[in-house]
Amino acid sequence: MIDHLGVKEGSLIEFNEVLLMREDDKIDIGEPYVKTGKVVGKIMGEEKGTKLKVSKFKAKVRYRKTIGFRSLNTRVEIEKIIKGDGENIKPKVKTDKKRSKK
Repeated sequence: MIDHLGVKEGSLIEFNEVLLMREDDKIDIGEPYVKTGKVVGKIMGEEKGTKLKVSKFKAKVRYRKTIGFRSLNTRVEIEKIIKGDGENIKPKVKTDKKRSKK
């Protein structure tokens, strides 16, 4: 889940600013980014994030105000991780258990 991108569901997106790449025991750390690294992902959909409550309060004048806010997020599935020489690194898959709604 990342911040809202405003891209259609099912389209591919490319991330060029990669901070760290790891292949087996070899770790490549960027300064600030890995120059030749690239990540390709597929947009899975949009969701609303968790609710934040913002409260305002002024002492001695009985002023209290509470507002709720939910930001839009985009769900991305990583398709490929590409090193600079065109070699693909297979991403490790973690199962994402659905959270129960309260």
